[in-house]
Amino acid sequence: MYHPEGTNTLYVGGKAMVFILTFSDRGVRDLQVMPPLQRFWMILIPVESDDTAKATCMAKAAPPKLECDNFITVVQKVNDTFVVCGTNAGSPKCWLLVNETVLTDAQGSGQIGSPSDISPPYPSQKAISLTTDSGSLYSALSSVGGHAGSIRRTFGSQKLLKTENNQDCKTANIRLLLKDVCLQLHADPQFAGAAIIPSSAKYKEEIYFFFSEFNKTARVDEEPYRARIGRICTVDEGGIKPLLSDSWTTFMKARVMCGAGSTQQQYNNIRQAVVLTAQDKRAGVMYGLFSNPWGRTVICAYSIEDIDQAFATSKLRGYSSAFIGSRPGTCVRRNSSAGGHNDIKNLGIIRYHPEIEDVIRPVGVAPLDLPTDDQITHTVADIVLAVNDEHYSVLYLGTEQGKVLKVLHTSEEAFIIAQYSLFHNEGPVLNMAIDGQKGHLYVGTAMEVQRLPLADCGRYGDTCRDCILSRDPYCGWDRARRKCIPIPTGYNISSGALIQNLDQSNASVCGEAAALKQRRTSPRNVVVQSNSSVFLPCPVRSFHATYRWEKDNCNNNYPCFFSGDSCVLGPAAVDLPLKEGVFRCMATEDGFKVEVISYRLVYNAGPLAASLASTLGSSLLLAAATLWLL
Repeated sequence: MYHPEGTNTLYVGGKAMVFILTFSDRGVRDLQVMPPLQRFWMILIPVESDDTAKATCMAKAAPPKLECDNFITVVQKVNDTFVVCGTNAGSPKCWLLVNETVLTDAQGSGQIGSPSDISPPYPSQKAISLTTDSGSLYSALSSVGGHAGSIRRTFGSQKLLKTENNQDCKTANIRLLLKDVCLQLHADPQFAGAAIIPSSAKYKEEIYFFFSEFNKTARVDEEPYRARIGRICTVDEGGIKPLLSDSWTTFMKARVMCGAGSTQQQYNNIRQAVVLTAQDKRAGVMYGLFSNPWGRTVICAYSIEDIDQAFATSKLRGYSSAFIGSRPGTCVRRNSSAGGHNDIKNLGIIRYHPEIEDVIRPVGVAPLDLPTDDQITHTVADIVLAVNDEHYSVLYLGTEQGKVLKVLHTSEEAFIIAQYSLFHNEGPVLNMAIDGQKGHLYVGTAMEVQRLPLADCGRYGDTCRDCILSRDPYCGWDRARRKCIPIPTGYNISSGALIQNLDQSNASVCGEAAALKQRRTSPRNVVVQSNSSVFLPCPVRSFHATYRWEKDNCNNNYPCFFSGDSCVLGPAAVDLPLKEGVFRCMATEDGFKVEVISYRLVYNAGPLAASLASTLGSSLLLAAATLWLL
């Protein structure tokens, strides 16, 4: 997925197809067919694989024939040019997208490298791509099936560079009569992400690449993966003959640890990483998604300043002599007198000793304490300016079951603000894109794409207490309007009247009278046939509240089971069938109990209800009830 920030457009690469979705405030509409009931505006651009490439792929024993198609792996905008690349049935190919309707062969552009350096040959090989505002495309291909992994600059006016592999190094070593082996990337690197680290001095801008390397010498009781951060300077133009003339002269890497302090519980395989930084500033935080050999996933947070400090001061592994002139790997202007890129001694040091000795450890030592057992598959992050003039980090975590967790990360804790169940077909979240300008989150699975508002303030109820206890940095309680609202753009902190309390779950800022007031809802009539299975949904507005059902003024109490974003009262909780009466869903949090929704259940309603109750299955009846009643 690719989303240009500040727009309503989402580009999605699929099997032999590029989808261009344009969202509106009331949904998505279809460009091809536009009756009033359509919800999409979608352009479909076919991108078929070459017949020759497909025939060659099908003739091979490996990979699986299911991969013998054109899977779009890269959609990126470089300056004003859209670059689209795909697997092309094992023979990668790139195109340029013109006017959002036509694809032209990219090979004639003169600025692009080999498509096999940008897109993997098969979708099982993970690829990372990233663009800079200087007009360059950077690509990182994971290793799979004998294809070596690499980090490359693959498109733009700057020189196209790459990491050296062992073969490159062996060839050079023979020429230079050396025995050392290149150590830029070890065997089987698996890339997890990339991020630009800005700087007020443009020539100091860097790119971090996040990946795991496979350690073939690991003991039987030792996990073979090692998580790494690789770093390059965007001004890097390569070295000189015979040293690194077509390769990075600033590439350095460090080991990243994620675990519970000094215990043996470590997470060494990095699956994804995102970075939050302020504009033109290096201060920020990196969030890494890690897994262990048993598949459990956790999030660790790291200080960008700590990572910077390590790369700037740590000793280089295997090198003990003093540096002459500037430190190897330093970002310097081309042809600078600082003695960086073209200093042959420094080039030799950075080539054979790119790894630093210092290990990058998480802030707070341990992973974020998240009260969930869901396996996380993808994450994005946003930084939000709250009404107290402080910045707060918000994480969105996609799960194996297709849910999205919205998490507030403060200096003290990680707090789950909300949980979303978005999709009709349960499946892992594969990709997400966040747009802070427009205030939207885009979430994709293999089957569906959804868009969420970042400031989803209406879900927290209509009381000050509910709004404050959500601890959502995007939302505040408006005293004058008595409503939970999104923080307006350009909000005046000194004269504004919005209330928030993000650092702790405490609604005392609302006043005791408001907090203690008991809210009652008007029961909604539910009429069904006698002896039918009835499911009553209650919207879950707080992840931290306890939900129960009460019947007829607390005479009976019932638990509920959770389905999506609802706490559902059904036959499993009570004797079959539910007896007539008033059922109230009650939520208890921070010592207070409120009524969320109530229903008055009545039987023998007539032919329509009887027909529906007898023909709809349990899950469909629940879905229908959710649509009709909420």
